[in-house]
Amino acid sequence: MASHNPLMVPPFIRFKQAFKPRTSIKRRSYILLGTVGFLLIFLIWSALTYSGLIEPLFLPTPTAIVQAAVTLFTQMDFISDIWITVFRVMAGFLLATVMAIPLGVLVGTYKPVEAMVEPLMAFVRYMPASAFIPLFILWIGVNEPQKIAIIFWGSFFQLVLMVAVATKNVQQDLLDVSYTLGTSKSAVLWRVILPSSMPAILDSLRLILGWAWTYVIVAELVGASSGIGYTILQSSRMLRTANILVGILTIGILGLMFDYCFKWLHQVLFPWTD
Repeated sequence: MASHNPLMVPPFIRFKQAFKPRTSIKRRSYILLGTVGFLLIFLIWSALTYSGLIEPLFLPTPTAIVQAAVTLFTQMDFISDIWITVFRVMAGFLLATVMAIPLGVLVGTYKPVEAMVEPLMAFVRYMPASAFIPLFILWIGVNEPQKIAIIFWGSFFQLVLMVAVATKNVQQDLLDVSYTLGTSKSAVLWRVILPSSMPAILDSLRLILGWAWTYVIVAELVGASSGIGYTILQSSRMLRTANILVGILTIGILGLMFDYCFKWLHQVLFPWTD
């Protein structure tokens, strides 16, 4: 009996099957659909700006954006602003990661630690990091540590709780089997809980890094003399909308690059979860 050939399935049927919950699609189709999403936004943007329906002051044309980007990179050393912003984001994010993961694992594993730490984390995480900028300026000053501290503050408490949730979601059956096989209570943390929760922890890091990028712009809008946020602020004062959009699009491109790095890392380290 001949095997079923997916290419013989009518396109409408294949399209309908693709919307079955959690059904995978070919990588080529995935990339194509992602490209179409960006292309639609670009076409709508072009139609609104080149037709004159929106004034350039409010939304410049793609051509104006390209010209502004060339000017920023060639005449205003925008690449240096990008590097300093990336450094601030990664410094605050890595500092929060190093401290939050161990604490989050302990919170998600041991009830006494959860009882003592989780209410405090839940209390602080609702306080917006931007509200602490005046205090950080007073305590630390306006140099690099202040900006890194804002990113750390906005990332750390959220990450502790997300890591704790990932740790709590480890199936109890795995722990019971480990005890049955003679694993000690202390070894269960390292041999079962931590390895089982790492895929979810990595996903949490991916999400928190996105938040860190929003915090760095807030930090650079106050008391900064460099960085993408500083460039956006200076451009807004001069009503250079194209420069503002170049800064925003640059953050989006950098964020997309980091996001795909996390996806690649997830596939390499935990291929069985895909």
